[in-house]
Amino acid sequence: MSKLESLIYWRDVKKSGITFGAGLVTLLAISCFSVISVFAYLSLLTLAGTVAFRIYKSVLQAIQKTPEGHPFKEYLDIDLTLSQEKVQNIAGVAVAHVNGFVAELRRLFLVEDLVDSIKFGVILWVLTYIGGWFNGMTLVILAFVSLFTLPKVYENNKQSIDTYLDLVRSKLTEITDKIKAAIPIGKKPIAAESDKDK
Repeated sequence: MSKLESLIYWRDVKKSGITFGAGLVTLLAISCFSVISVFAYLSLLTLAGTVAFRIYKSVLQAIQKTPEGHPFKEYLDIDLTLSQEKVQNIAGVAVAHVNGFVAELRRLFLVEDLVDSIKFGVILWVLTYIGGWFNGMTLVILAFVSLFTLPKVYENNKQSIDTYLDLVRSKLTEITDKIKAAIPIGKKPIAAESDKDK
């Protein structure tokens, strides 16, 4: 997480720039070509680079007679196997998130809280317009660009952004309270109460 944070906050401009550029080019390529083609071409390009570098280092070692060994040895020695404990932890977290997501969807669709369900309906209605304007890949590209820009913008302008966010939050709370007050959920009708008193 700390490595990801340093990337998206541009702590090391070179690393963040390379990651952002490579990711954006890959996503743009996927939006223009099929995923299989992009994967195959990128893999071929990577393989050609590693083979050429390996041959170059072997020739250099033969000429200079230096026992440097394999140029990618440090990467080959990295242990990439997932332990059973790690897999179980990841699966446990994933299952917890899925269960929470399903429970929340059930709560919203079956109208446990009317205001929350109406809010959800408004979000879905907005999504229909977003879906009409953008396709899925465009949204992924926008999300990727936002990941590398919004955190840094927020960090640089935290105070003014927080002020506006608090203002919006208070307005939304005010509107929600008005809607809740206007919808008499769980209250008995006045006529029914007066009949009961008689």
